Order: sequence, then C-alpha cells, then structure tokens
Amino acid sequence: MTKTVKGHVHSIETLGAVDGPGLRFVVFLQGCPLRCKFCHNPDTWPFEGGEEVTVEEQVKQILRYRSYIKSGGVTISGGEPLRQAEFVLALVRALHEEGLHVAIDTSGVYCEGVALQAAMEADLLLLDIKSFDRERAERLTGFTTDHAWKLLGDREAAGKPVWIRHVMVPGLTLVDKDSEGSAFGTEEEWREANGELLAGLRKLSGFACVERVDLLPFHKMGEYKYEEAHLPYELGATEEPDEQVVAWAEKALGEIWEERG
Repeated sequence: MTKTVKGHVHSIETLGAVDGPGLRFVVFLQGCPLRCKFCHNPDTWPFEGGEEVTVEEQVKQILRYRSYIKSGGVTISGGEPLRQAEFVLALVRALHEEGLHVAIDTSGVYCEGVALQAAMEADLLLLDIKSFDRERAERLTGFTTDHAWKLLGDREAAGKPVWIRHVMVPGLTLVDKDSEGSAFGTEEEWREANGELLAGLRKLSGFACVERVDLLPFHKMGEYKYEEAHLPYELGATEEPDEQVVAWAEKALGEIWEERG
C-alpha cells in the first residue's frame, strides 16, 4: 500500500463532533451497495463520481487541521468506505504514521480480504446495525446483518473497540404506537412491544469490545436529496419518534449496560 493509491471522496467535514471521540476530520467516501430506506445521504450511493484524490493528497489536507483534531482524530465514513478498501487501508496506515487516531464508520457489508484488514487496523470501528432482525434488515437495506455480526466478532476476538449505531425508525426498527395506533400509556407496555430491540441490545452487551451504543432517532433532514436525485422516498409519511419513546429506549439501554457490569 502506498500514498499514491487513489480514492473517490464524496465530501469532507473538517470539525465533526458526532463521528467518534473528540473533534474529528471526517472523510465521506463515494459509493454504497446498501439502499437503506432511512438513509439521509443517497447522493453517496453511486459508485461513480466524487473527487479523485491520492492518499498523500488527503493526508496533506487533514494535517492542516492537526491542531484542531488532536483531541480526536480522523473518521473515514461514506457511503460505505470499505467498498474502497485499498484506499482506506493505505489512508489508515498513513494517518497512523502521523500519530492520528482513526475510526471507520461502516455497515460491515465488506468484511473479508483487504476490507477486513482495514477494519481491523482502525483504532475504532463505528458499526451500523441496521436492524436486530436479519430479514427485516434485508428488506430495509438490501442486505442482512450477518456481515455486521461477523465483523463485530472479529473485533471482539482481537480486543479492539467498537461503537454501535442503530437508527430507531418508527414502524420499522422501533414500535412507537400500540395496536390501535395510539401512544403507549406506560413504559411497561412499550417494553413488551419492543422485545426485538431490547433483545438486540442485550446481545450487544455480551461483546466486551462494544464500548458504546448510540440509539439514533430517525429524521427526515435528507428527504430533499431524494427529490433532487428523482428517487422515491418511501418514508415520507413516517414520523420522527416521540421524545418519550426515545427516553424509554435510552433508559432501557442504560439498564442493560449497568447489568453488564
């Protein structure tokens, strides 16, 4: 792997605060095979496009912000970054030579060969679990989550940290209404209806490498991008989850993590 390896960059964020610890330089790579119905960046899907850069060029750009990101590091995101595995691996190694912390945000759909090498060399993996039901995940994204669990197992075996991200989509990955379409009257009723979510969180708690789980409320801030790209947006009628439901989910997660010890 050399610094002349080229990749296609969709965009960058120079001072990201939500893509790993500390302030981070975030590189969003072009291309993704998944078609998540709740994706807010469908413009990253096409494998064509983006700005072609070498690893050396990308590192030089990042180093201009070294003083700002010294508390954090660099996050390589997408799209699905591991689709450009050779570029990601070379970039991770070049950034490590500069003493920078590197995270990769991935669905895990590419989890073999060079892609696995890159994922394992990252200091932190931000792993997206699309659904805790494999068939539902396939309906939502076009892929099951078998690859994600496999990659999580690889990180567990190596003792390398992972942060989990899970989007709570009402009616899909989150039950936010009772059988009559009304808000739940009690937290207990909500828990009974969300056994799949709670079981998934308990499963995650069994992995020592999982340091954190972020439950991300569904939002529609990227809906306009579908219109611009003339793509159908299937979740136009889906409402964002109620604050009470989000609070119950966070509380349940906290309790499960406390039991973990």
